[in-house]
Amino acid sequence: MFLKELTELSGVSGCEYEVRNYIKDKLQSIGCEYYIDKLGNVIAHNKGRKNKTIMVAAHMDEVGLIVTYIDKDGFIKFQTVGGIDPRVLNSKVVLVGENKIPGVIGSKAVHLMSKEEKGKSIPVDELYIDIGTYSKSETEKLVSIGDYISFKSDYVEFGDDLIKAKALDDRAGCSVLLELLSMKLDADFYGVFTVMEEVGCRGAQTAAFALEPDYAIILEGTICADMPEVKEHSKATIIGKGAALSLMDRSTIYDIEEVRKVEGIASANGIPYQFRTSSAGGNDAGPIHKTKEGAKAVAVSIPCRYIHSPVNVASKNDYNSALNLAKAIILDNQKGE
Repeated sequence: MFLKELTELSGVSGCEYEVRNYIKDKLQSIGCEYYIDKLGNVIAHNKGRKNKTIMVAAHMDEVGLIVTYIDKDGFIKFQTVGGIDPRVLNSKVVLVGENKIPGVIGSKAVHLMSKEEKGKSIPVDELYIDIGTYSKSETEKLVSIGDYISFKSDYVEFGDDLIKAKALDDRAGCSVLLELLSMKLDADFYGVFTVMEEVGCRGAQTAAFALEPDYAIILEGTICADMPEVKEHSKATIIGKGAALSLMDRSTIYDIEEVRKVEGIASANGIPYQFRTSSAGGNDAGPIHKTKEGAKAVAVSIPCRYIHSPVNVASKNDYNSALNLAKAIILDNQKGE
C-alpha cells in the first residue's frame, strides 16, 4: 500500500506535480512503461492478454486553496480550488506554495463577533491565512499570488483498521492503481493517473480521447454517510462494508448490466461490496464513458468519511476490497470469449 506517502504529498488541482513525480518514480522502479500527456496525466501500460482496451483511472488531485491577495499586514486571502465547505476551514493548518510555508487559517475571534455572526459559517472572503509575518513585504518574500495551498494532515492508523489522512479522495484510488500495476497481471490495461478531476474531470477527458477505451474502471474515494445524525436510507455508503459500486451520479448513469456483472464477480470471489446509494457528486466516469464512440464504465470506490476536508477517514478493509475487486474485473474482461 502506497497510501501514507501519497496522502502526505501536496497535489491541489492544477498543481499535481509532487504526486506525479512520486508515481513516476514508482512506475520506473517496477519497470512499467508510461508517458505524460500535455495536461499532465500519467498514462501507464500493463501489457498482457488483450480482449478489449481497458482504462483504469484514479485522479491525482485534491481539493485545496490558492493565494489571491496579500494585505498590508501580511495576511493572505485565498479562494477554494474544488468543492470545499467553508465550515471546515477555520483554524486549520495549511502549507503554502512549493516551499510549504506553514500557516493557519484564521478569522475574527468569537469574542469580537456580533450576535448575528455567532454560530454561523464564516464565508471564505472573511477568512485569511496567517504565516507569522507582519507586513506585505515580509509575506511576499515567502509567498506569491497564485501559490497553491494544501492542508497539513498526517496519515494515522487508528481504531479497527481505520485510516485518517487528507486527500483519500483520491490518493486511495492512486494507491490501488499502483498496486495493480505492481502485480504485472497477464491482462492488458492502461493505468491512468488523471489531473484536475476536482474541477471538472478535465484530465480524464483528454486521456480517454487518446486511448479510446472499450471499458473503464474508475477507482475513487467516495462519500460516506454512516454518521449518527443521518437517516438509514440516506447513508450513501458505510465504512467497513466493502468497495462501493455506483449506480448513478450527476455525470453518469452506469450500465446496469455491467453493474450486475461486477456484483457477480465480487460474489464469486468472496469480495465484500456495497452499493453507493446516493446520486450526488461525480467522477472521471463522466467524460470517459461518452468520449468518441463511448465506453462501458464502472466505478469502484472506497467509502471516506468527512470527504473534501483536511481529515478523511477510511477502512483498510474497504481499500483491500476495492483492490481485489478491480483486479478481478480486469482479469474477467481480458479472459477472452
